[in-house]
Amino acid sequence: MDLSIFSGPAFWAALLSIIVANILLSGDNAVVIALASRNLPPHQQKKAIFWGSAAAIILRVILTITAVQLLSLPYLKIVGAVLLIYIGVQLLADSDEEAEMDGSSNIWGAIRTILVADLLMSLDNVIAVAAAAQKGPEETRFVLLIIGLGLSIPLIIFGSTMLLKVMDRFPVIITLGAGLLGLLAGGMLVEDPAIKDSIQDAMEDAHMLFEGIGVAIVILLGTYLKKKNANKER
Repeated sequence: MDLSIFSGPAFWAALLSIIVANILLSGDNAVVIALASRNLPPHQQKKAIFWGSAAAIILRVILTITAVQLLSLPYLKIVGAVLLIYIGVQLLADSDEEAEMDGSSNIWGAIRTILVADLLMSLDNVIAVAAAAQKGPEETRFVLLIIGLGLSIPLIIFGSTMLLKVMDRFPVIITLGAGLLGLLAGGMLVEDPAIKDSIQDAMEDAHMLFEGIGVAIVILLGTYLKKKNANKER
């Protein structure tokens, strides 16, 4: 392989495109990482954020390679939307629970939540990253994906850490973050190849309607379960 292609303008332009695309599309992922980590003790929060973010990036590299094929599968986004709703409800319902200071299961539970949510929310995001990689020389595209997504890890970690601090001061952000997952779930469901055409033919504002329904389900059901859990503890 001619190593000079790694120093050419096409390589650096593609690398910059991947980093920018991933930063712009990772805001919702940072919200989930912060939400999933917020009940952990401070020393475990940092570990959960780091390992959750790193594992999510590696998973995203793998997903990006097969993104086009995955997104074309019918019913995949419907399943993803349902799981995303479930995660949003659980994160909101558990928002007042105290973490056990010595529970190692909590940190692995947080990392698992981060991984699943990132996988579901990245189904669309990876398309943009894959497209950005296509700008580079063909021989370097896999390397571009790994380097570009890898460099975005500290940026996502920084965003998650900042959100944790803001959530402590403004708890309403937890509700807004859970609502964001509902919004993403509604949009994902409408875009599933199995039902996309029929739904959008039947409704002009299908996206807005289903996104609103997703937000409502997560916030209403999550708030209900949160209150129910609080009453049980009394």
